[in-house]
Amino acid sequence: MTDFDTFLEPGMQVTHPDQPDWGIGQVQSSVGGKVTVNFPDAGKVVIDARQVALLPVFDPS
Repeated sequence: MTDFDTFLEPGMQVTHPDQPDWGIGQVQSSVGGKVTVNFPDAGKVVIDARQVALLPVFDPS
């Protein structure tokens, strides 16, 4: 994985590449490779960004 987690900041919207049914989540925090995301259909999830490359959503419409 890359250092993409350093790009993620609170408020950004992302999707999980392996869990599209979770919906578009909002990044809550990103610290030390761990990204906390609040997904509408999965709740708050802590993701190891070194293992999962979250996909940014720039236009959620």
